[in-house]
Amino acid sequence: MTFTCTIMLLGSGELGREFTISAKRLGARVIACDAYAAAPAMQVADDCEVFSMLDGDALRAAVLKHSPDHIVPEIEAIRTEVLAELEADGFNIIPSARAAQLTMNRDAIRDLAAGELGLVTSRYRYAESLEEVRKGASFAGFPCVIKPVMSSSGKGQSKVESEADLEAAWEYARANMRGDRARVIVEEFIAFDYEITLLTVRHRHGINFCEPIGHRQERGDYQESWQPAPMTPEVLTKAQDMATKVVEALEGEGRGWGLFGVEFFVRGDDVIFSELSPRPHDTGMVTMISQDLSEFDLHARAIMGLPILGDEPAFPSASAVILADRDSTDFNFEGIGDALGLSPNVDLRVFGKPATRPYRRMAVALAAGEDTDDARSLAAEAAGKVTIAYRD
Repeated sequence: MTFTCTIMLLGSGELGREFTISAKRLGARVIACDAYAAAPAMQVADDCEVFSMLDGDALRAAVLKHSPDHIVPEIEAIRTEVLAELEADGFNIIPSARAAQLTMNRDAIRDLAAGELGLVTSRYRYAESLEEVRKGASFAGFPCVIKPVMSSSGKGQSKVESEADLEAAWEYARANMRGDRARVIVEEFIAFDYEITLLTVRHRHGINFCEPIGHRQERGDYQESWQPAPMTPEVLTKAQDMATKVVEALEGEGRGWGLFGVEFFVRGDDVIFSELSPRPHDTGMVTMISQDLSEFDLHARAIMGLPILGDEPAFPSASAVILADRDSTDFNFEGIGDALGLSPNVDLRVFGKPATRPYRRMAVALAAGEDTDDARSLAAEAAGKVTIAYRD
């Protein structure tokens, strides 16, 4: 079979699974890589490799074995210096090795945004010990947020109300950080009106945006998202301008093409930069029902140099997560028919993860509605119909 290109995916979770499907629909060959076998993207990819992304030798060996046209990081914990070496050798890192190096670590992307680009952020300090955590909290003030500089899906994040809670928050962050750096960011808690993800697509002809996505979090991890999130034109323009600045700064030696999830807090007319992911965003799973081209379709098109014809409009829609509550490798899903029977505007995505653990995201319910409130209610109802039955 003749393929349009070969893509190596580094990290093969639920976001990687949907990206793989989108890329294969455009004729790509996909090699899915992760630290465990039968990861979600591996189940739909053309080939797979199992190794730790922090093993630089294994990473390089996999790349040389398959010689991909595009190397697409999907997780945070990757030996990014190897990506830089591979880029120097002529491999195309998505969106660039510089983007991977900066965004895999919250300290690097925060320093870029606040220091080099002058974007508005919360007050913050870094810490590598409990004593430094205390100094950081004194600077940021209470309440503050403590989170690892490298983690995913909100793991290790705590809101701290007083000095008495700092040690527990530090230990929680250390226990849940990814990679090999025991470092946290201690930042001011922003009393925001709402928070958004602005999906920003950088492609061969410029930059385009999806409509803003609102979301609600618990334990630092998203529980529901909805699109479009209402914003005044002036505030939206501020967010788009800030997203453009930071995305363009990540180009480095690579082409800088791909989809970015740029997160902001909004307070009145103030837009405050929070974080950035150089790939599809978990809150953007709502685009699988809200947009004609999902965030995964847009990422694939941008990477492959295919046309993106303007900003992507959205229909009022929402997503709601379905979580596990214990450790298990023997389980099944019940209530899928009940959820899908609620409305023709309901859909589900079951991720195919081979094991559960407390609060692990296993599936997502999607719903469209007359407005986002209607869609949120329907998505939550559908998610509530689906349960995980454990057999061990």
